[in-house]
Amino acid sequence: MVSGLLLLVILVAAIAFIVWSTAKLKLHPFLALILTAYGVGLAARLPILDVARHVNEGFGNLMTGIGLVIIAGAVIGIMIEKSGAAVVIADTILKLVGEKRPALAMSIIGYIVSIPVFCDSGFVILSSLNKALAKRSGVSLTALAIALSTGLYATHVMVPPTPGPLAAAGNLQVDNLGLVIIIGLICALPATAAGYFWARRFSNHFAPHQELENQEGETWEQLKAGYGRLPGPVAAFAPLVVPILLIALSSIANFPSLPFGGGHLKFALNFAGTPVTALLIGVALCFFLVEKIDEQVLSGWIGSSLKDVAVILVVTGAGGSLGRMLAITKIGDYLGIALAQYSLGIFLPFVIAAAIKTAQGSSTVSLVTTSAIIAPLLGKLGFDSELGRVLMVMAVAAGSMVVSHANDSYFWVVSQFSNMEVATAYRTQTVGTLLQGLVAILTVAVLSWILL
Repeated sequence: MVSGLLLLVILVAAIAFIVWSTAKLKLHPFLALILTAYGVGLAARLPILDVARHVNEGFGNLMTGIGLVIIAGAVIGIMIEKSGAAVVIADTILKLVGEKRPALAMSIIGYIVSIPVFCDSGFVILSSLNKALAKRSGVSLTALAIALSTGLYATHVMVPPTPGPLAAAGNLQVDNLGLVIIIGLICALPATAAGYFWARRFSNHFAPHQELENQEGETWEQLKAGYGRLPGPVAAFAPLVVPILLIALSSIANFPSLPFGGGHLKFALNFAGTPVTALLIGVALCFFLVEKIDEQVLSGWIGSSLKDVAVILVVTGAGGSLGRMLAITKIGDYLGIALAQYSLGIFLPFVIAAAIKTAQGSSTVSLVTTSAIIAPLLGKLGFDSELGRVLMVMAVAAGSMVVSHANDSYFWVVSQFSNMEVATAYRTQTVGTLLQGLVAILTVAVLSWILL
């Protein structure tokens, strides 16, 4: 097996191939990551049979840890979307915040809705609310769109059970998913605030009537009416809130002080708070969102979510294969020694993730790839504790926000559903996501200085 500087050359070539093949050739990330894993192993002169074995083991080990969690999270997301629960969540928050603060309302709605629902889907669902609020309030639709998109974006990349942070936590071998959720929610708040204040700059910059003319589509009231009977607020929030609470309580139960004792209550909380169990409880609660449980719900909606999540699963598993190969070849050890003199610390994963995200467009691919690269470096960087690993997940997530532009499908969802010109979308959405990523990594850095 090779060693020394050649290992660094192999790593740089691997990253370049992933970016080039996905961005230029439009190769599917699954194939790009699997081919890279094989390429790294062969270039490092591992025995050929061992290369195939490590690729297989890396894929399987990661799926064992988080495969069912990703599936359950996807089912919750589609049920919240299809049942109209996302609409109820939005309406409830709007009533609490008030229609006089529409941009703030949209930021908060985005922050909450995107925990279980993909940011692209969340924006499409809530675009009618954006347009209705722009008409009522006189606030620019562009401002409301950026407030919503940045709120959705923050939790999408930082808070499980969305697949990106889940995959990063799996690659970095984080055992306490509850801690990832709690720290993720904390780190996503300043990022959401940055997006909100950026959006406010455009409140009066574009005339709402000009933005909305020739814009076809349902009004917010028509959209709500199309769902028929909507679930109540308690039912709408339950599939999202209950699993998070269960996972958090399980984490608290395992504190050294044993706040819930060491008996049956702790055992019950540990069982219910196991991520897959908590999310399956969330799936069960989703059935209270619909008036009638029929074939469409049991087969159609759930079947649709399973088809959508299949792509996420294979990309995540391929990232596990690459991570395994990087660990076996000791590339991480050499890179850690080489970079130790520069004291990049928590900023190293941010820089790598930002480069990959900006080049190829997918936050999920950036999270998966960067976490696989960083995993062998945790000890050298001083982040090999449980909390250190969680903060590394957040640093990778912060980099995966930078930046959303023309190679990112989310950029086009935001611009097209908000009737923005491309130049306006670059000025608002792209710059907004850059600010979010910078604020997020500064938040992570401050937390690392305080907590570690």
